[in-house]
Amino acid sequence: MSGEGTEMDKTVMEKIGDPLVHLVRNSIDHGIEMPDDRKAAGKPSTGLLHLNAYHKGGNIMIEISDDGGGLNREKIAKKAKDRGLIKEDELLSEEQINDLIFLPGFSTAEIVSDVSGRGVGMDVVKRNIHDLGGKIEVVSKEGKGTSFVIRLPLTLAILDGQLVSAGDQIYIVPLVSIIESLQISEKNMSLIAGKAEVYKVRDEYIPIIRLYEVFNIPPKNTDLDGGLLVVVEGDGKKAGILVDDLLDQQQVVIKSLETNFKRVEGVSGATILGDGTVALIMDVSSLIRLSHQAGLPSSKTPTFIANGKAA
Repeated sequence: MSGEGTEMDKTVMEKIGDPLVHLVRNSIDHGIEMPDDRKAAGKPSTGLLHLNAYHKGGNIMIEISDDGGGLNREKIAKKAKDRGLIKEDELLSEEQINDLIFLPGFSTAEIVSDVSGRGVGMDVVKRNIHDLGGKIEVVSKEGKGTSFVIRLPLTLAILDGQLVSAGDQIYIVPLVSIIESLQISEKNMSLIAGKAEVYKVRDEYIPIIRLYEVFNIPPKNTDLDGGLLVVVEGDGKKAGILVDDLLDQQQVVIKSLETNFKRVEGVSGATILGDGTVALIMDVSSLIRLSHQAGLPSSKTPTFIANGKAA
């Protein structure tokens, strides 16, 4: 198991418990092969089942992965045709075949076992996850294993956050996304194409995101030299967020903006602070995407900076 420190609201935990138990049982019963079969396939005789939880963007991700035989798509498609769920001549993509296992009452099990045959189907699992506003996806490679990926919104979730100020506003950056915070030195700053600002952090250049420009608020300070940069990472890409000040670190309960207002790019939700004010919670991955759309470079992409030296 990994990601045991990932926290969420008790209400979510109560509703996600049974689906997780069923998915674990399902992976053991349908996924992991018998020891002799695993040895014949060149695998260790003992199977591996991995539970992983983490934050990603505005969601909590839970993955249940096994290194078993993977989904037998031919068998699944045949079973669905035999039951009249799909037409005989209907051609389905791998993803569509994977989704067939979530149909009510659908099962490829030949016998009811003590492990997963408990009268609860994958349709119930999917419905419970959807009731929480989440999604479940299946990724499977025949002979290699299967992963069930659950994506839950951060509504009701608890998040460890770093409070930062920009202009007259307070924002929250998820601690899990923060690599480091540093004071900007002018010698490490460069421009690309005369406008895109990048900052050298050791051996790589990362784009600078001016928070007051992204959220269109009056800035307190526009001078980079001596300013504070919060270096963050999302979806494998790094960026530096320019802020006026670093405040406290605290746990916050997230309220969904999408549910109560509308989706806002760069924001995963909001929370109410101790003094009653509302603070927006940054969606780091979305912020970095916004910076790239504005023409800023990826920290892994070779570019040329204004003084002619390769970055």
